[in-house]
Amino acid sequence: MKKYILIMLSLVPFFTQAQNPARDYTNAVLWQQTSGEYRALCFQAYNFARLSLKEAVWADTSRKPNCVIVDIDETVLDNSAFQGHEIKKGLSYNPADWTTWTNLVQADTVPGALAFLKFAASKNIETFYLSNRDEKDYTATLKNLQKFGFPYADDAHLLVSKGTSNKEPRRQKIAETHNILMLCGDNLSDFSNIFYRENKNTNEQVNLNQALFGVKFIVLPNPMYGDWEKPLYQGEKLSDQDKAKQRLERLKSY
Repeated sequence: MKKYILIMLSLVPFFTQAQNPARDYTNAVLWQQTSGEYRALCFQAYNFARLSLKEAVWADTSRKPNCVIVDIDETVLDNSAFQGHEIKKGLSYNPADWTTWTNLVQADTVPGALAFLKFAASKNIETFYLSNRDEKDYTATLKNLQKFGFPYADDAHLLVSKGTSNKEPRRQKIAETHNILMLCGDNLSDFSNIFYRENKNTNEQVNLNQALFGVKFIVLPNPMYGDWEKPLYQGEKLSDQDKAKQRLERLKSY
């Protein structure tokens, strides 16, 4: 009998971990932190960006100053250490932890991002950093960008969220004074609202705009989180356990 009891006790940690919804993201975070494939995809994205930017400058006829717009998180700054911290705490995301993380100013650069933006600056192309980070994270965000010497990391070129995650008004504001040659991001909403408007089929919209990817729209890999996940869930005020159950139900199988 004692042997059976020991076996059952030894399985308790296994079942506890297996039922922790935060652990669903372990492989995604490890892939970003350790795989050569992640780095290769980032370099590939920014290599395409450099080639496409050269073409865009050559074809440009606008009298406005040229610019590129980049998202920050998982586009120029890598926050996988924060995601790893949350997983080890058994959480998916905690706003207070996020503020603590941003204040540490320890996010690393996404491979290829800094070199690309320095190349753009050498061509007199400005960079606007368009993020959905909160205003309370503004100062720390600017410090993190300046820490690595990102060009145009200043008050005139950093635009954070002011009560809305919709980036379109901020993009339009930039377009009033600048010619937007390119947008870089890890979410489709970093490029245009057409991808996540109500009742829109995201994959269909991607198909319709396929010629823009790698040219006007540069996509960075982010397996850890994103707008793509929201349509998976049905219901309001879902717990992490509810979301984990619905993720499992949405998997294709045979």
